[in-house]
Amino acid sequence: MSDPSEVLDGNQIVAEALKLQGVEYVFGIVGIPVIELSVALQQAGLHYVGMRNEQAACYAAQAIGYLTRKPAVCLVVSGPGLLHVFGGMANAKVNCWPLLVIGGSCPQDHEGLGGFQECPQVELSRPYCKYSARPPTPQLIPQHVESAIRSATYGRPGVSYLDFPANLLSAQIERGNISFPNLCSFPPLLCPMASDLQNVATIISRSVRPLVIVGKGAAYSHSETAVRKLVETTGLPVLATPMGKGVVADSSHLSVASARTLALQEADVILLLGARLNWMLHFGRPPRFNKKVSIIQVDICAEELHSSVKAEAAIQADIGVFCTQLCRLLSDKKWNFDKNSSWWKELSEKSQANQATVQKMIEDTSVPLNYYTVFHHIQQTIPKNCIIVSEGANTMDIGRSILLNDFPRHRLDAGTFGTMGVGPGFAIAAALWCRNQKLNKRVICVEGDSAFGFSGMEIETMFRYKLPIVIIIVNNNGIYSGMDTETWKELQQLPNVATVLPPTSLSDSVHYEKMVDLFGGQGFFCQTIPQLQKALQKALSVENQPTIINVMINPTADRKPQNFNWLTASKL
Repeated sequence: MSDPSEVLDGNQIVAEALKLQGVEYVFGIVGIPVIELSVALQQAGLHYVGMRNEQAACYAAQAIGYLTRKPAVCLVVSGPGLLHVFGGMANAKVNCWPLLVIGGSCPQDHEGLGGFQECPQVELSRPYCKYSARPPTPQLIPQHVESAIRSATYGRPGVSYLDFPANLLSAQIERGNISFPNLCSFPPLLCPMASDLQNVATIISRSVRPLVIVGKGAAYSHSETAVRKLVETTGLPVLATPMGKGVVADSSHLSVASARTLALQEADVILLLGARLNWMLHFGRPPRFNKKVSIIQVDICAEELHSSVKAEAAIQADIGVFCTQLCRLLSDKKWNFDKNSSWWKELSEKSQANQATVQKMIEDTSVPLNYYTVFHHIQQTIPKNCIIVSEGANTMDIGRSILLNDFPRHRLDAGTFGTMGVGPGFAIAAALWCRNQKLNKRVICVEGDSAFGFSGMEIETMFRYKLPIVIIIVNNNGIYSGMDTETWKELQQLPNVATVLPPTSLSDSVHYEKMVDLFGGQGFFCQTIPQLQKALQKALSVENQPTIINVMINPTADRKPQNFNWLTASKL
């Protein structure tokens, strides 16, 4: 038993409270006043990972939250340290991922006097948080930690912030005067009403062109078993949002990803499982959607129901519970969707036509390479169960259609907020999780050259923690597109480069793979498919350190022609 007379300081109390609440991972950058706290966290048995940038640390922490449903901690110093993570906090908020940010702050008796890095941190954090507070006394630290964890995980997951002034962290108190609350229990499961299920079954059974859309909410809730059973039992066609990929395997015969435009435009009933009708799904409105479509919306968050368009059936429920009960109900009715229907025929024909168009680009291995052939040959070489992290404009967009995920939560990308710079942080979190869970999986981080520049220095973090991440940089010398070598050289000769160099351009043929030379690693520069295949095979054989493969492609390579602009109007 613990000695009630034992004296603890604030650092030890925070560490014990986090451990009690099941927190396992902390990512951050130390400095005044949280250096002693980082040591206390390690002494309590938490995994502390020191990063090179606070924003990347925040991305790593939220990725752990998504993978495990338990928030990790992003630990930062006062003032600028906290301000640097607001981009990451906003990303977690919009993606609905659990995250706990802990910030040190200046001593309370220095506030109002111009204290070191003095900043109204609790107030500034509130727009990005579900819970933002400063414990008033050491006794109340454990209570606030429990409240922060509960707020981050209950309902729609999100962000919590706890502020710790230097004097609170150094304050001492006897253990007997501290009240440690119990472990925050797992969020309760919401069950659908029987009448709602009957209504949904009726809507689906009368549909002629049904479609299931699976979002990352289904992936986060670990509902893949129930979702797969529902669609496999009923034979319903399935379309996944980017991080909903793998809930139903991309390789499944039920996936209609290759006919996405047709599926969205012509479906008469859409079962929306943990996906939001935001910009990623064109707000559920014409001309992208059938103006007479019936939406069945299932979400954990009541405020999300009827968002953008009114749903015919709006159900607040756990997706796994809902799918299990709906599957049972439709089975009792002996209903399934006819695989020989005209709808399936249309979807299949469109899929085949689109795949044929892509296949021509895949088969074009001429130099400089295009995106499609690069991604196809990556897909042919990497393990089928690897976790794919991806970011970049065309790199991420095109990669979604070629790099397949047959398992849930095996894709991490820029997500709903479209945040660039997330890749290395996400990859670090995924690799640590795989290693600590003893999962035989590799992490493949596919980056555009522009996106890699945001957080590229985290390569040192990967070496320090011996993480065998394979980084593939798809290098087109720019943002969206770059310039060829001749044009680049011509512009560099002009007297005022800043007035003529396109804003989307980056330097020509940068050898990013040489970054690993700084740490004794091995990098690869590839211009042909055989070089890429050989480099991948070597990289996958490397253990306990990252590898960079730098693949040069045509600076003007682009997506195949699109009927509808999937992303932003600025790319029209």
